[in-house]
Formats: sequence, structure tokens, C-alpha cells
Amino acid sequence: ISPYTLEPLGIDYPRADIDALFAAARSAMPAWAAATRQARLGVCMEIVDRLYGNVFETAQAVMHTAGQSGPMSYAGSGTNALDRGVEALAYAQAAMSDVPAEALWERRFGSTTIRLRKRYQLVPRGVAVCFACATFPTWNAYPAMLASLATGNPVIVKPHPTAILPMALAVRTFREVIAGAGFPPDLVTLCVDTVEAPVGKLLVKHPQTAIVDFTGSARFGAWVEANAHPALCYSETSGVNTVVVESVDQLEPVIRSLATTMSLFSAQMCTSPQNVYVPREGILCGGRRMGADDFGAALATAIGAIAGDPKRAAPIMAAIQSPGTPALIDELAEAGSRRGRVLLASTPYAHPEFARARTRTPLLVGIEAGARDLYGEERFGPIGFVITTDDRNGALAEAASDARAGSFAKLPPDCCP
Repeated sequence: ISPYTLEPLGIDYPRADIDALFAAARSAMPAWAAATRQARLGVCMEIVDRLYGNVFETAQAVMHTAGQSGPMSYAGSGTNALDRGVEALAYAQAAMSDVPAEALWERRFGSTTIRLRKRYQLVPRGVAVCFACATFPTWNAYPAMLASLATGNPVIVKPHPTAILPMALAVRTFREVIAGAGFPPDLVTLCVDTVEAPVGKLLVKHPQTAIVDFTGSARFGAWVEANAHPALCYSETSGVNTVVVESVDQLEPVIRSLATTMSLFSAQMCTSPQNVYVPREGILCGGRRMGADDFGAALATAIGAIAGDPKRAAPIMAAIQSPGTPALIDELAEAGSRRGRVLLASTPYAHPEFARARTRTPLLVGIEAGARDLYGEERFGPIGFVITTDDRNGALAEAASDARAGSFAKLPPDCCP
């Protein structure tokens, strides 16, 4: 369902038996492993080129599944993601080049010299499972898929059930290029599921899983990290991003930067700031002191200036990916009004191109340090807190606690499927 039209995309996908996917991947691996690394890298570079040729189609697919704006879909989920894929291929080439094709080993034992000519062969590890997240599906998936393929490993791609289309298009391109080069297309396959019937745990725990690349929530990511062994596990999960404001030379650019980053893609990114800590005595601004309340008000005004102009808000804030996010915003607005102050209320804005778009402007809550049940975990979406601490040391301590605890410290390891 598109976050912009709120209408179904009308696309269905074939379902595959998980064991059949692993069997197909294993069957495709020998011919690919036997190819030279130059041949594999050449196929992978052709994949990148073909994906680049389809970049606008991918951008539309990301836009109408993840809710990114058009420019962000083109850049962040298109060209920048492909750039990361090329970087992964460069690292793969460097790693494989570090292994010599052969070497002469020589050692003298008394009057006898023993010589061995050793030959080395790169051997793939096995089937890789790549999890793509809902809001930035291609960002980590492209480099993960290409790194595995370049080093001889087949890939099973598991997209988030709400953002299948971009990865289905990518998998189709991968398979077409691989087949065109004379290799088995089942080196790359797609494994789809639903929110109601997830299969992520089955993939991670499958006995033939050799590599897991995971991007997504810290809740499930913690389970993946704890259960992927003996597979190699690479993960990027969510967390609580913090800013400590103690002193500035110029206030306006700091406020403008914070307002923009807290609004960008409605804070549905792993880099979005959430908690802004300010000492109670305020911050030093070019020789004078600004109170914590005034700082919060200035930040709210700057965010409101973006939110109040739909033509400006649309490319910056874009749309809300999950239908559950507005309810979370309202819940925290109510709690914030009881336990602190709502510095900026969150409301839908009228998207200039899509009248039915699911949109919300950022919620900004002013609150005292200690209410960690509100701000101590990631609140995915346009939700921010200006948190007053006793002093700058207290601000640093709170920020450090955010970094240590992340958003899953108190969650059981089997908290989600």
C-alpha cells in the first residue's frame, strides 16, 4: 500500500518453500565458485550498471513503499546505494587479491631441502541471507548482495513485507544479468513473507545459512545477533541518537541543522536525532546565555517553519511509512503533555502532489531528565525530545546511557519473530 496514495499497489509475488530456496542456491554455487574472481566481479559490475539504468523505476518503487520523497528515493535508495555496492566490490576485490594463487615454500632439514609449491583456491562460505529493511531497502542490501556474490556466495533476499517491490525489482535484475552471463540465476532468489506469518527466524536458524546480513529494528536485530551463529552475522540496527547542546558560537545554524535533520524523511532514518539534551542553566551563545526553555522554543519554531510550508515540507518530510506511526505520535503527545510540555504539536500536512498521503509533522516534547520510559528507546518517526538536565555533566551522562542501552536492552531475546 503506497504511503502517498493509500491504495494497494496491486502487485503479488510468488512464494517459495524455504528449503527449496536453499537447495536451489546450493545447486547454483559450484559453477559460480569455479569462475575466476574477475568473471564474478565483471558480472557484478554489469548488475550495478543495469540497476543504474533502472534507477528511476527503483526510485518510484521505494517512494511508494517506504514513503521517501522522490529526490531521496533517487539518491539515497538509488545512486548512493549503488555507490555503496561498488565500494563493496572494491573491498571484495582487495580481500580476494590478498590471497596468492600459489607460493613456493622451502625449508632445509639437515642436508635435505624440502620444497613445496602451494596452490590456493578461494572457497565461498555458503548461502547468504540478506534482510532488507522497510524504510531504506536498497541502502544496505545492494552492498551486502554484491559482496556475497563477488566472493562466490549465493544470496537469498528477505525484504520487509511492506517494502517488497524495490527488492523484487533488484532480484529480477540480478537474475537476468547472471543468466545472461551463463550462470545459474538461482544464485539470487527472493523469499517473501507477511507481517502475520514471518519467516525471518527460520532463515537465520536454517542449517545451510552461512552468512546473515541484517538491517532493521534493534528488537529483532538483537535476536539475530544472538542466534545467527555459526553463520557470520553483519547487522545494522536502530538506536537512540542524541545531541548535547552546551555552547555554540552561532545559534541560528545549529538550530537550522537540528530542525532539518529532525524533519528529514520524518525521522525514519537511523541517523535521525531524537534526544536533545540541554543543561538547566541554558547554553552559551556567543558570550551570552540562552535558557533551556528558550532553546526549546527556538527549535520548535524552526521545525514549524519547515512543517508550515507544504512545498518545502514535501521533499524534506516526505510520507509516513508505517500506519502505526501516527498512533505512536499521538500516544507520546498525550504522555508529554502530562509529564512535560508539548513544544510543537504534530499534525498532518497537505502534500502538494498526493492529497491522500500519510503525513505527520514532527512532535517536539520538552521534558525533565529521568523520564526514560518516554525517551530511553527509539521512537521511530517524527518524534523528538528536548531534555533538561541539571548540568552539562548530567547531559553527557544521559547521552552516554542512550548509546549504551540502545533500544533493546530490556527486551527479551525472543521478543519478536
